[in-house]
Amino acid sequence: MAPLTRSRAGPGNTPNELNALYYAQRASAGLIISEATQISPQGQGYISTPGIHSAEQIEGWKCATRAVHVAGGRIVLQLWHVGRISHPSFQPGGAAPIAPSAIRPKGQAFTAKGFQPIPTPRALETCEIPGIVEQYAQGARNAMAAGFDGVEVHAANGYLIDQFLRDQTNKRTDRYGGGIENRSRFLMEVVDAVTAAVGARRTGVRISPQNTQSDISDSDPQTLFNYVAEQLSGKGLAYLHIIEGDTSGLAVPPFDYKNLKRLFGGLVVANNGFDKRRAEEAIADGRADLIAFGKSFIANPDLVIRLFLDAPLAPVNRETLYGGSVQGYTDYPILGAATPHACYHDTERAWG
Repeated sequence: MAPLTRSRAGPGNTPNELNALYYAQRASAGLIISEATQISPQGQGYISTPGIHSAEQIEGWKCATRAVHVAGGRIVLQLWHVGRISHPSFQPGGAAPIAPSAIRPKGQAFTAKGFQPIPTPRALETCEIPGIVEQYAQGARNAMAAGFDGVEVHAANGYLIDQFLRDQTNKRTDRYGGGIENRSRFLMEVVDAVTAAVGARRTGVRISPQNTQSDISDSDPQTLFNYVAEQLSGKGLAYLHIIEGDTSGLAVPPFDYKNLKRLFGGLVVANNGFDKRRAEEAIADGRADLIAFGKSFIANPDLVIRLFLDAPLAPVNRETLYGGSVQGYTDYPILGAATPHACYHDTERAWG
């Protein structure tokens, strides 16, 4: 199950029992990647998104991880800092959001007062960067304390790490800017810190080479992400999670995702708009080992059995994707009494 922002955290951006039920309903995924979870107050960019930086948040997440484990699943926490995709109303002291460079993104922030323009961010001082790297590591430690089975470093979708990677958003002249090696330095430092904190085999990384979400782009994404995949290859990570194409559905130029898998050399999870047929084709083609499903898991908590039975999928109610409570969150129907005879006979044959 891919990470899915739902904006239903409680006061203090603390997960609650409703969140626990939501994840437990989907535990048959085998591996759930949690919704993006901010590593610090500065890392928040949307209303009611959960954090992993306070004692209350850790306790709140414990309920969710226990519920998933009781239901037989596994869950990792996605470590998130939005960077410039934020608003002063989320920032401590009403400060400007931070970024690699002071370049204002297009778009609006969804705040407690509704949509508001995203302001020009403040460029990070070089001396501030190690502190943010440590926040990722501490977030990973906190995730382990909350009972997660691992963590995923969110380096995709135009948020802070992705902003460092791209030449459109990174105009720095220090060791974190310029060529691809320097622009990738922040990601590599974060990954090294997180793996040192919780272990490489409990750490995944998510990237989105062609996604334009959050007003992000690069002049040569193939070369950039070839380098990223190759640099991550020697770190012993659990997996590399790749969003293929653009999540908005925009047409994108040809891109060699299979080469990323070859360069990484480890387990690759592919994501973005897959159905059962395309998922099977991607695995057969050798460009992915696993497929992460996103929106289809929102409306189909029993997606695994529906795919197995080739049963129809329930549609997503887009009006209830973000915010609210039970409606469009934990009230999607579980598949009713499907015709069981084929599975029953298969079981009989299997057991003689």
